[in-house]
Amino acid sequence: MDLPVIDLASYLTASSELAAGSPIDFSPQLTSLCEVVSRTLKETGALLVKDPRCSAEDNDRFIDMMERFFEKPTEFKRLQARPHLHYQVGVTPEGVEIPKSLVDDEMQENIRAMPKEFQPLLPKGPDPKWRYMWRVGPRPSNTRFKELNAEPVIPEGFPEWKDTMDAWGVKMISAIEAVAEMAAIGFGLPRDAFTSLMKQGPHLLAPTGSDLDRHGQEGTVFAGYHYDLNFLTIHGRSRFPGLYIWLRNGQKVEVKVPIGCLLIQIGKQIEWLTAGDCIAGMHEVVVTKRTRDAVKLASEQNRSLWRVSSTLFAHIASDAVLKPLGHFAESPHANKYPSMLAGEYVEKELAVINLKGQKSESS
Repeated sequence: MDLPVIDLASYLTASSELAAGSPIDFSPQLTSLCEVVSRTLKETGALLVKDPRCSAEDNDRFIDMMERFFEKPTEFKRLQARPHLHYQVGVTPEGVEIPKSLVDDEMQENIRAMPKEFQPLLPKGPDPKWRYMWRVGPRPSNTRFKELNAEPVIPEGFPEWKDTMDAWGVKMISAIEAVAEMAAIGFGLPRDAFTSLMKQGPHLLAPTGSDLDRHGQEGTVFAGYHYDLNFLTIHGRSRFPGLYIWLRNGQKVEVKVPIGCLLIQIGKQIEWLTAGDCIAGMHEVVVTKRTRDAVKLASEQNRSLWRVSSTLFAHIASDAVLKPLGHFAESPHANKYPSMLAGEYVEKELAVINLKGQKSESS
């Protein structure tokens, strides 16, 4: 199944002419497009978009820099780690993050109940991927969740680091905001229902780096079967395939992101806000035959064998309340999603996947 590609250009043009709180008076075609966005997110948990502000060249510039970083010696990369801040800024070394499917009994039961052809590959231990966390956008001056809103880490020898990270991160957040507005309209909520809660959120540009030279055997699991704990996740196109997602109907699908497009996936926070009308999308990253073919080609062309994901996690603000919005509060499932500060929810999830550390570390 191919995901539809939504071109955001017409929505961006129309919405730029509206003040934030003004009533929506979009054309029937635009309203219909917003309904396609909300319906696709609900049915598949994912969406492909084309944003004229985010070019393939922007994505390439970012991936080029991240390849250079991940190719650095392990000792250099480890200097950028901040375990006492739950690895929420700087680098997370390989072998730290534990996929939820490895520690969650209910998830393992669900996997065993799947038809064989739709089952994920079960990891044998922590993910063998590196990740770099870079906070994007303004942070709150007052917050109960200081460690989720910490200062960024800039590695030595990369003078372009901050500008490159910020430029790509801000563009991807802009794309998420447009999709969040369109989804809100499609769901029959106020246009800013989601985006107003995202203001000063702990958004993270969080590229992963997976060494296909060392871990390139077919069947290697780089990111074990999991959902994202944030609001929406957005990815630029990776240079190596291997991402699989699970649709709402349980079908497993390999994602192919066309050049110049971005992939958006549903996280747990939007599931909360819609009382489960949208369900956080499950996904994994594994080495497949297609990955091996791409490795062979990259080797012949003398290109980097690090698989970099151009990933950004957009969050609800840490001090904002997660609860079903508008008519979703009347859903029969609303009681499964009690009111909770977004920061409290994130901390609970980080503890499960081994990123929060011990209480003594974070106090």
